Amino acid sequence: MEDPHQQFGDIDIYLFDQILKGRITAGMRVLDAGCGGGRNLVYFLRAGYEIFAADADPSAVEATRRLATALAPSLPPANFRVEQLEAMSFPDACADVVLSSAVLHFARDDRQFEAMLRGTWRVLKPGGMLFARLASSIGMEHRVERVAGNRFRLPDGSERYLVDEAGLLEWNSRLGGTLLDPLKTTIVQDQRCMTTWVVRKGS
Repeated sequence: MEDPHQQFGDIDIYLFDQILKGRITAGMRVLDAGCGGGRNLVYFLRAGYEIFAADADPSAVEATRRLATALAPSLPPANFRVEQLEAMSFPDACADVVLSSAVLHFARDDRQFEAMLRGTWRVLKPGGMLFARLASSIGMEHRVERVAGNRFRLPDGSERYLVDEAGLLEWNSRLGGTLLDPLKTTIVQDQRCMTTWVVRKGS
């Protein structure tokens, strides 16, 4: 039996859940918007998916390119781009699945959050799925300290742009999306919390 870590790498457990539910299947195009070092792409690269990725950090994109070269050498390097999410050069509606893991909460303010989110949504096909994990205040409303607007200081000392349930549901409506799963929030030892937002784009 193949080592599960070798097969899946350090995949987000909630993204793994989407694979188990059959929502990401062979033949789909997957775009990782804010890919980091590519930790969520190991399974998809090994399984022969057509993968695209973007990140503002050149070293992160280079790490993802190296990963792709090792696991899926037929993918062109141009599929992996150093770009801001709000200005990705991928065509409109080019991906069946868009991943946004631990990236939207780095927005400076409401304006940048909207630009990042709309840039991410733009590359998703009608009927496609957005999988997002982002910091929130859900369940820790009295443990975070507002810095300015929707930027807060968390108990772990970091500053993040935080969403809440009402805000995510409002964005769901504004984008014309349909929740595929209820919002799920993990509180990490009363220091920070991460919410999983899985949305189907309307046709």
